[in-house]
Amino acid sequence: MRAHSSATTTSPIAVATPGPERPGFGTLQAALGVVAFSLTFPATAWGLEGFGPWSLVAVRSVLAAVIAGGCLLALRVPLPARRHRAGLAVVGAGVVLGFPLLTTLALETSTTAHAAVVVGLLPLTTALFSALRVGTRPSRTFWTAALVGAAAVLAFTVQQSGGALTTADLYLFAALLVCAAGYTEGGRLARVMPGWQVIGWALVLCLPLTVPVAAFALAREPVQLTAHSVTGLLWVAAGSQFAGLVVWYRGMAAIGIPKASQLQLAQPLLTLVWSVLLLGEHLTVAAPLTAAAVLVCIAVTQRSRG
Repeated sequence: MRAHSSATTTSPIAVATPGPERPGFGTLQAALGVVAFSLTFPATAWGLEGFGPWSLVAVRSVLAAVIAGGCLLALRVPLPARRHRAGLAVVGAGVVLGFPLLTTLALETSTTAHAAVVVGLLPLTTALFSALRVGTRPSRTFWTAALVGAAAVLAFTVQQSGGALTTADLYLFAALLVCAAGYTEGGRLARVMPGWQVIGWALVLCLPLTVPVAAFALAREPVQLTAHSVTGLLWVAAGSQFAGLVVWYRGMAAIGIPKASQLQLAQPLLTLVWSVLLLGEHLTVAAPLTAAAVLVCIAVTQRSRG
């Protein structure tokens, strides 16, 4: 791959920056990202049936990087400009490494319902990071709806887990912070380069770390290849780690980081639905009430002016 140069031009596919998109299409892309992410915890639970936590996280990152690297090579995409590499490192540290590892460690001792608390708080945390990093100033209506939605999701997920804090909560709250930082930085970069290249380069950037960790972990953690474990691994690699982030970053670039982040208020509820269908977990009667409250909050945040 060639280094990026401002003095030369290459193929339009390789260097074109994302143009303006209709807000409705941007919302659709961000929503597709949320659907992909909502399957991450159940898929991780499946993956943990046959892989250790370190193996699962490292191998998923390597597989996703192979997919992304293949796309980058096929389209002859030049290396990212030097000024973007620090931001890509933040994306890699938060989204490629930090969030998957911390949530996987949490899911060793926590149910998916309990772990969903982190994504219930993620929209608000991402909006806060966005305000600090890129200077966005959402309206009071936006913040009120976001706080109400986050509180509703938090109350629901904590109630589902019995209201007791566990050691996994430390992993979950740490994951919340690093993921919000990665989302914010990725959304900022997606304004100047295609969203798939943002996550693609972040994945490739992490290969010097993920490859040796994967080899080390696979040699020391037991591996049992089953339909569940392989399917879970493939989904978190291709679906959550690459495809989901591609449409997510494109959506954030189109409609703004704060508004896109509020779509994630629906993610815990979707995760619980998948948990019922895929893991056999049970929901309480509070689920439809919380879903209605979340949908109202999403509608308000999408209509508010920031």
